[in-house]
Amino acid sequence: MGGFAAATAVRRVAEGRYAVELDGDFGIEQAINGGYSLAVMTRALLEDSPHPHPIATSASFLRVAKAGPAEVRVEPLKAGRTAAVARVTLVQNDQALVEALITTGTLDGDAAPVYSIEQEKLPPIEECLEFAPNNGFARQVDVRYDPATMGWLDGRPAGVPEMRGYLRLREPYEPDGILLALAVDALPPVVLNAGASGWAPTVELTWHMRAVPAPGRLAVHGRARLVSDGWFDEEIEVWDSAGRLVAQSRQIARVGRGR
Repeated sequence: MGGFAAATAVRRVAEGRYAVELDGDFGIEQAINGGYSLAVMTRALLEDSPHPHPIATSASFLRVAKAGPAEVRVEPLKAGRTAAVARVTLVQNDQALVEALITTGTLDGDAAPVYSIEQEKLPPIEECLEFAPNNGFARQVDVRYDPATMGWLDGRPAGVPEMRGYLRLREPYEPDGILLALAVDALPPVVLNAGASGWAPTVELTWHMRAVPAPGRLAVHGRARLVSDGWFDEEIEVWDSAGRLVAQSRQIARVGRGR
């Protein structure tokens, strides 16, 4: 294994307990990305789940995860024919970092939607902006951003809390439920495009896997509905290369206060 597969690898050390090594390249400065933490936790859960797909995840972020050894603890709560539920906790230095309830199920990869909203258009990928892959998160995750949402980089935020772009890993890795867990938290905080600055820590994030993704790049669309009193929400839609909605999320986070 290498890259994302190695960075999310888990090793069983006891019943319901898995050793992991959190990879600092999936973080910004000293903080591990929340979506990457969820991907690791999901990988551990799927080791023993009777179902292969993380249908629904509700996670509370209690402390900042750092690069290095950690442990995932899985407590099964229900195992049914159509859904299973477990409490999954990421622990480091004997402290819980992320606490999640994850429901798994089995999705039909050939299922056609009875109804679906339409995907918002993105510019052609050759017109999108890319962070140089010279360190950290950008070295692992290739995101090509819609220029209309990236004026904040030059001190010209559009004033609208939204962000969107194309996403894939820089290594060969076709999208699955574990990558979707990363994708729903892979964009910069949408409030940057509304004039905020600094780190915007996630407090709670809920995401749903809606379909088995087709191979190829993902399209990720993010927006906020309300920024107020030091808090903002962030809604994410993830679409696959076939134009299907494959994941949705909503999180509540603190507005950054600069550095």
